[in-house]
Amino acid sequence: MEFHVIDTGNFMVDGGAMFGTVPKVQWSHLYPCNKDNYCNLSMRSLLVDTGDRVFLVDNGMGNKQSESFYADYHLNGSGELIRSLNSAGYKPEDITDMVLTHLHFDHCGGSVFYNADRTKPELTFPNAVYWVGKAQWDNFLNPNRLEQDAFFKEDMMPVFEADKLKFIDENKELAPGFFVRIFNGHTPGQILPFITFKGKTLVYTADLIPMAASVQPDWISAYDTFPLISIHEKESFLKEAAENGYILFLEHDLYNECCLVEQTEDGFRAGKTGLLKEFTE
Repeated sequence: MEFHVIDTGNFMVDGGAMFGTVPKVQWSHLYPCNKDNYCNLSMRSLLVDTGDRVFLVDNGMGNKQSESFYADYHLNGSGELIRSLNSAGYKPEDITDMVLTHLHFDHCGGSVFYNADRTKPELTFPNAVYWVGKAQWDNFLNPNRLEQDAFFKEDMMPVFEADKLKFIDENKELAPGFFVRIFNGHTPGQILPFITFKGKTLVYTADLIPMAASVQPDWISAYDTFPLISIHEKESFLKEAAENGYILFLEHDLYNECCLVEQTEDGFRAGKTGLLKEFTE
């Protein structure tokens, strides 16, 4: 089994939104912000090559929205989806399974692109099936008021119309060593991959735990639509991760690709942090 980090670029959001009710004086010691209170976040995808199948987990914002939209999120960094795939030795056609943790635009925007004159949408991964949580799909079609601005029909309807979607409504093994589990606090039907290899478990934590600074049960973002469920899910997961030595793959942490979880007398905290290869090789 091979792992490759796929960098699709960075974006900036308000630190208060990312850390919710946690005071800035606390979170800013663990995750920096600029003078305008903006935190710089990665959009880090993961490619998993099992030998028989090639999984990609999430695919960034894509490039279908307006310049003013992207300006609002202060896009930065040198990462880009196709270029990053090519650098890892893969083409979009090589992807057999596109796993979308959820359908907020910064996680699935790269699923579809427009042709040169923007008259026709094309699937970025023409040979892939696209996996998504059934509850998330239902929420995408009929979003609640908190999430309606985070979903764009053009990101996913072409995939649905091409009959490439597969839905997940329970915890499920997609391939030997590649298991997905459902978490509902951030958004209904978020699916997180649990990947086992060499006696280890790597978990793509998406927006359950977006950065190492979030490794505390009650440090949740204002974007979580069901905060009490998020806290319960995080507490249970962190206990499991600490006991079993799970490696957390951090989608939005600009400074750390992965971390471990430690349980101390004062609660949970991020332990060792570093690059993915430091944990997998």
